[in-house]
Amino acid sequence: MHIKIILEPSEEGGFTAIAPTLPGCISEGNTREEALKNIREAIELYLEPVADDAIFAPNSEQVEITV
Repeated sequence: MHIKIILEPSEEGGFTAIAPTLPGCISEGNTREEALKNIREAIELYLEPVADDAIFAPNSEQVEITV
């Protein structure tokens, strides 16, 4: 899987890494390499299935909306 990352220098030093396609998936590191390692771990955790994610009521339906 390929995910584009925004990597930007932090004002306090180090780097911030953001995965724009995964809302709220942000990490940081003291070096560029550390920030990339940390965002990779954050993405893996973000995408990891959670046992109760698939539990819905029998009468549930999936609906898409545009905002």
